[in-house]
Amino acid sequence: MSEKELVLVSACLLGVNCRYDGTNKRDEHVLSWLRNKTAIPVCPEALSGLGFPRLAAEIEKGDGFTVLSGKSGVFLKDGTDVTRAFLAGARESLKLARLSNARVAVLKDRSPSCGVNHIYLRGKKARGAGVLAALLVREGFTVLSEKDLDEKNRG
Repeated sequence: MSEKELVLVSACLLGVNCRYDGTNKRDEHVLSWLRNKTAIPVCPEALSGLGFPRLAAEIEKGDGFTVLSGKSGVFLKDGTDVTRAFLAGARESLKLARLSNARVAVLKDRSPSCGVNHIYLRGKKARGAGVLAALLVREGFTVLSEKDLDEKNRG
């Protein structure tokens, strides 16, 4: 009997109320794609201790790779610096990925943590990766967004 593929998944995509505003982004396409896989739910912002609901956060400039290099930060809408929390949550999520032996992640796009293709900069959608997505890519993981899965299912 073959083992199911292990996939790290943004918990909000599975229906867990862990977004900054206390809601989720349950995605039926993601759930369907995961049918024959084992999901490892993760929320780097919850693992960071930030809690929810709270104010939304944005990366100051660049993207998650810029934050990882120490050249940018993550700030709540009121200006509170949460960079250390975002980095800590990303590192804890990486630990879960390694402990579970997952090599693939499906993350919520447009998030300052999990954004794969897009994040928000100054309130506008911009190309770039969130802090966790950048860390996983840097560590050699295959990282997909829920939008990437939609495109695969249509094509």
